[in-house]
Order: sequence, then C-alpha cells, then structure tokens
Amino acid sequence: MNKTINQILFFIFLLILQVIILNNINFLGYINPYLYISFVFLYPLKESRFRFLFFSFLLGLLIDFFSDSGGIHAFSILFIAYIRLFFVNLYFRKIPADYPFFKLKSESFGKVFNYVVTLTLIHHLIYFSFANFSFQNLSMVFLNTLYSSVFTLILFFLGNYIFTKSE
Repeated sequence: MNKTINQILFFIFLLILQVIILNNINFLGYINPYLYISFVFLYPLKESRFRFLFFSFLLGLLIDFFSDSGGIHAFSILFIAYIRLFFVNLYFRKIPADYPFFKLKSESFGKVFNYVVTLTLIHHLIYFSFANFSFQNLSMVFLNTLYSSVFTLILFFLGNYIFTKSE
C-alpha cells in the first residue's frame, strides 16, 4: 500500500511541477523541459502494464488540459510508455521473469543513460513534430528536440542524483 501511495504522490508531484513551473520555461525559444516523462522511466516494471499505460495517458492528458495542447502530450507519453519494454530488453537484457526484480537505480549509469536518452529523444521528436506539423519547420523541430532533450536530461539526472538515497 505504501508503494501505491508513493506512486500517486509522484504522479501528482510531476503534474504540479510540469504545469506550474516547467511549462513556463521557454528559454531562447527552443528550450522547454518536459520532466513529467520521468514517470515512464521510474514506474516499476512489475506493475500491471494496463495500469501503467492508463496512468501515463492520464498524466499526458492532464498536462494537455493545463497546457491547452490538444492531446500531443498524451500521445507522446503513451507512445514511449508503450515501447518502454522494448528498450528495457534492448539496453538491460531483461526478460519478463526479471521484471519484478528490476530497479533502474541498480543498473549501471551507461545503460540507464542510453535508455533515458533514447526515450526522451523519441518523446520530444514526436511532441515537437506534432506541435509544428510542417515540413517547412523541420529545422525548428530538430532544434527544439535537441535543446529540450538536453535540458530535460540535465534536470532528470540532477533530480535523480539529489533525491536518490545513497546505499
């Protein structure tokens, strides 16, 4: 029960952080951090896949509601939530029998870095492609994806370092 409450609090924390603080950052017109996607990275693999996809979609939908972005966040986070297992298998060599014991913090930094960077780039590319939705703005899509991904990754790893208990 305690883990469920922690997951709900983490969900609410990410929603409030994204809506109140991070959505108001637009540095140089390219940098918009989307830290709410860390929900996908940190959600336990042992939980129900349907529940995970539902909460990922709900988080994206709520961000869309407060950002007035028309479902782009919901689609982007749902997509990376859906393909997450492929990248867990690719980078960490885990099979479904290993899922109950998998913890991101127990893996090597290189594997975690590759996993998080890949999913972040995919999320941001989808998000900015739909936000701009024009071949004339292709350079804008790539610049937004690159700069926002770097800033999101810096915030994720910094927050992960600060809020993780050292064992």
